[in-house]
Amino acid sequence: MSKICAITGKRPHKGGRITRKGQTKKSGGIGTSLVKNTKRTFRPNLQRVRVVLESGQIKRIWVSAKALKAGKVKKAPRK
Repeated sequence: MSKICAITGKRPHKGGRITRKGQTKKSGGIGTSLVKNTKRTFRPNLQRVRVVLESGQIKRIWVSAKALKAGKVKKAPRK
């Protein structure tokens, strides 16, 4: 099972971590220069939650924390 939110469709995205060297012109230096650009993935904050579906069925699904906070999911009662 890939890490995708069942409600919002959020998924991991590719990006880069940029490393710069030097003092900025704003703070009195001669400017920064790019040293390294490392590839990385930005992963969504997913939680595995027991949810009550529209049919009344209880199921465990991956849901993003943003969807949980917004109240887009009705959590199942504890056993």
